[in-house]
Amino acid sequence: MEPIYVTALLIGLAGGVHCVGMCGGIASSLLFSATPKVGRVALLIAYNFGRIFSYTMIGGMAGYSGAILSEYTYITNDILLIISSILLLLLGIYIGGYTQSLTWLEHLGNHFFKRIKPFSSRFLPLNTAVKAIPYGMIWGWLPCGLVYSTLAWSVTSGHAFKGALIMFWFGVGTLPAMFATSMSGQFIHELFSQHWLRKCVSVFMIVSAITLLIIGLLG
Repeated sequence: MEPIYVTALLIGLAGGVHCVGMCGGIASSLLFSATPKVGRVALLIAYNFGRIFSYTMIGGMAGYSGAILSEYTYITNDILLIISSILLLLLGIYIGGYTQSLTWLEHLGNHFFKRIKPFSSRFLPLNTAVKAIPYGMIWGWLPCGLVYSTLAWSVTSGHAFKGALIMFWFGVGTLPAMFATSMSGQFIHELFSQHWLRKCVSVFMIVSAITLLIIGLLG
């Protein structure tokens, strides 16, 4: 696996607790809709499949937009690399808890989410796992600075497939904390709640960002 995807996975893992705070309650509450015919695990898998599917699709669109920028504007691949490094640096600082400066993205995304949120009611009650997929696709866009920041980072990949994979692996990274909270996996939840884990991932991201920034500036 390429380092950029490993980083995306780590962002999801380290930010899992933040994601739980934003949408873990929703995942937990939808399990009350589970019937013996559907089952809690099937409903949760379907919901998260829809959520990650949304991330992947919009990541591909973001990566493609980055490719268009680099091809038809003065924004070269080197400039995209520098922007990517800066965004990664900001993400590392954000995950480490050193700043909350990226929360403005949550307010920005809230306008979009308000428009699509009413469509989610069409799939209630969630009496089949299939209905939980589009439900997850919509609620995956609950305003979250971490999601939108990673999405902005995927733009700088300059490639639709890479952008899609960045958001896919980010989504995969959020799964352990999401499942732990929804299924009462206390040990896993406590593990991802540890400050030292987030700090380690934060330091890794900051060092990686500085390294890439130096490469971009010298390149």
